[in-house]
Amino acid sequence: MKRRQPPGRPDGVPEILVHIVEGRSVDSKKALMRDITEAVVKNFAVPAVPAERVVVQIVESPKSDKMRGGVAFDEM
Repeated sequence: MKRRQPPGRPDGVPEILVHIVEGRSVDSKKALMRDITEAVVKNFAVPAVPAERVVVQIVESPKSDKMRGGVAFDEM
């Protein structure tokens, strides 16, 4: 059985989520999203994925809401 796609979302549309700790500039986040888009277009060449189809989203978290090895980022 073929999986149903949401309206307006054709098959093969890559969506990339990037989880980061807050604090980076808007310009640096936009540059990262552009670079990721270019990488997807380059590496998902068959079948061709145009840049207009690539969705990149940055999800930011406060340092207090992220932890590594049992230590919150705001305590590092």
